[in-house]
Amino acid sequence: MRFVAVTSCPTGIAHTYMAAEALEQAAARAGHEIRVETQGAAGSPPLSAEEVAAADAVVFAADLEVRDRDRFAGKPFVDVGVKAPISDADAVLERAAAAAREAPASPGPAGAAEAAGAGPAPATKVTSGAGAGTRVRQWLMTGVSYMIPFVAAGGILIALAFMVGGYGIADAEPSEVVDGFDPLSAHAWGALLFLTGSAVFGFLVPVLAGFIAYAIADRPGLVPGFLGGAAALTVEAGFLGGLVAGFLAGFVALGLTRLKVPSAIRSIMPVVVTPLVASFVTGLAMFVVLGRPLAALMGALTDWLGSLTGGSLLLLGALLGAMMAFDMGGPLNKTAYTFATAGLTAVGAGASGDHVEFTVMAAVMAAGMVPPLGLALATVVRRRLFSRAEQENGKAAWVLGASFITEGAIPFAAADPLRVIPAIMAGSAVTGALTAGFGATLRAPHGGIWVTPLIGHPLLFLAALAVGTAVTAGAVVALKSIGRRPAEEPAAQAAAV
Repeated sequence: MRFVAVTSCPTGIAHTYMAAEALEQAAARAGHEIRVETQGAAGSPPLSAEEVAAADAVVFAADLEVRDRDRFAGKPFVDVGVKAPISDADAVLERAAAAAREAPASPGPAGAAEAAGAGPAPATKVTSGAGAGTRVRQWLMTGVSYMIPFVAAGGILIALAFMVGGYGIADAEPSEVVDGFDPLSAHAWGALLFLTGSAVFGFLVPVLAGFIAYAIADRPGLVPGFLGGAAALTVEAGFLGGLVAGFLAGFVALGLTRLKVPSAIRSIMPVVVTPLVASFVTGLAMFVVLGRPLAALMGALTDWLGSLTGGSLLLLGALLGAMMAFDMGGPLNKTAYTFATAGLTAVGAGASGDHVEFTVMAAVMAAGMVPPLGLALATVVRRRLFSRAEQENGKAAWVLGASFITEGAIPFAAADPLRVIPAIMAGSAVTGALTAGFGATLRAPHGGIWVTPLIGHPLLFLAALAVGTAVTAGAVVALKSIGRRPAEEPAAQAAAV
């Protein structure tokens, strides 16, 4: 059969492409043809109309709403989360083949929604009847997914600026670059990097708020959402203010879009009335009502982080480390990562001194690198415990782990969750605690091993990473060895698990 598929995940980085690869490999094994469109951070050429028309069925493996979904109207389809093909792509394709054979006469996914009067699809993937908690999580994850590239780019640029020009570069003025840039001066290059990174970093909260509102109300939510994020920065409510502003703007815009208005006004509602009224309401709420208490709450959180020392900081590092490993890119992982980046936002990546927020960021990144690195090491230390496919995944896991892509551990956890997940949580918790205890710091919120020169106390950071990797590898080997017969072959072991 011929299939087309679309994959997407909240961050658009790892799950999107791992799901696409799994579907392609499963189709090749079964003798099917498949063309996958990855709606991720790197993008991909969209499926052509001819490819869609020739397909027997469509696979949606997405945790976000599929863009331009009406292209597939009338086609048999399977709609699953992005992790489903990573865990069992063969089963997903079997469902798609069954849907193609049944050839339902009902309209396709977009047509069905329109026929039911559902209105515009939300920007996040929310299944029919999903609870309030699920919707809130998915709206929040949409905002975080759009924010992460700004976090990574801005933070790394600022960290590079410090490496080139020293920490005094934080006092650089725009005039130093605009009025007379000296290409032979390290200070000038440092100032350029710092000013550019600071400009990118300044978009974090508005982007977070804007795309939370977009997830709730679609395009009418963008203007009030960005306005709410900017207002949060103005009143010094920071990251928490951005969260509140995004939800507030989204719900106000959504309410306005659902109003029944005369046909003469309906055409200007999305581009004039809704952004105007929603922006005013959001601005009024943020500047007059919510700004001061949110700023006080954000200040209390910053003060609490700054007060952490000794055992309390070790405990926080261990907790965040375990969260980074538990679902490998899922909600708990992103909660820990967002907590760390919120600290950077609160103090500013350009702040002088070794703030505890920089230590928290270092602990989170080191802990997130451990799961794939530990599993990769385990496939080298005890190859016979792993199937041939897992051994191949182990080779890729070295690069993924080194690049701070925790999702590289997913294929191992999907095949053997009861053994793998406790092992990687143990290693990540150890690394998080050690990194915090050593006082390593990090202003760059992404990059993995490649930003080691930008890390404070880099040797201690690497030591914590090595210990956690060894703990994970040892725990995986020990757990997989329990009850295993010496003569058992890897393929049989994989099937038994």
